[in-house]
Amino acid sequence: MSEHASKYTRNQPYTSKVLVNDRLTGPESEKETIHIELALEEGMTYTPGDAVGIIPTNREQAVEGVLKALGFDGTERVLDHYKVEISLHDALTTRLGIGKLGRGNLNQYAKLCGENVPAGLKALMGQENKAIAEEYVWGREFIDLATEFPGIVKQPQELFNVLQRLTPRMYSIASSQAAHPDQVHTTVRVVRYNAHHADRQGVCSGHLGERAPVNSTMPIFLHENNAFRLPEDTNAPVIMIGPGTGIAPFRAFLEHRQALGEKGDMWLFFGEQRSVSDYLYKEQFLGMQKDGLLTRLDTAFSRDQGKKVYVQDRMQEKAAELYAWLERGAYFYVCGDASRMAKDVENALLDVIAKGSNGTLEHATEYLGEMKKAKRYQRDVY
Repeated sequence: MSEHASKYTRNQPYTSKVLVNDRLTGPESEKETIHIELALEEGMTYTPGDAVGIIPTNREQAVEGVLKALGFDGTERVLDHYKVEISLHDALTTRLGIGKLGRGNLNQYAKLCGENVPAGLKALMGQENKAIAEEYVWGREFIDLATEFPGIVKQPQELFNVLQRLTPRMYSIASSQAAHPDQVHTTVRVVRYNAHHADRQGVCSGHLGERAPVNSTMPIFLHENNAFRLPEDTNAPVIMIGPGTGIAPFRAFLEHRQALGEKGDMWLFFGEQRSVSDYLYKEQFLGMQKDGLLTRLDTAFSRDQGKKVYVQDRMQEKAAELYAWLERGAYFYVCGDASRMAKDVENALLDVIAKGSNGTLEHATEYLGEMKKAKRYQRDVY
């Protein structure tokens, strides 16, 4: 990154303007996935594979709810993490994480009680009650804790000990600067759910989904990710596995090779629920396939048939060709959900290698180990 870019950090972000905020999923989709385009200042640079950090604010309704639960009006003065004096309302909007509750919040909240910890809160304390505490915090927010155990916060400043900082959220960049010089794009799934009889939403995705219209501004910074990069050899084949919003960096990879006229073979596996409503960037990818930039495009829409089909199933179906690409020196990339998908994809890849080489799983593990060493197997999972 240039010197110019690095002057903006998570602590000193750039105030960017929202240029585009479009819904990608159809009205009948179970998911709300959006495409965001943000303006950059001249000199701010990124490389495909990098992330954009977006600093959200808590929604007004949530802030008002917390103030009410605590019995404050929001005009009280507090010192933020940098000892700057601001109102409590500002602190709850822009400085403190009032969303997801963690066990740490419970412990810090209980500390404010001194010797007089309410019995219900005491039952959530200590290593022996860890499982109960984990169950309690799931799906709850700070407002639930403050409502269930009221009157504990006597001084607004104490909230800085109880709550974490409101942190930036990192999103994989979905554009190439060679194609969009003064912009950065990203792909975001807006998280909404109901838990404990209340409608909740992701702090940052909710902000982008509801409070980031075109021409509004938000603090952002660029974050380098050198562990997720296109091969230096522009002729090297590339295999990309990107279900859901995991598609983002691969749109960047494709745009980059297209803008620079690079010729390496590219194979994209994309998965989602339904082709009619969830095929993200469909026209763009089909156009790239038609132009020959995208050598192969395989999709897996899990709900389009009786038996669910995922990207790892498509990999298994194309095992012989996939292995042939690997033998030609292809680089293999995975982006998306770390909890299940990434593991399933790795297992499918090991299978593909074992089958293709007539080898054992042990041999496949060694082969994959060599790919990792050569940086030919790269993951951006979250």
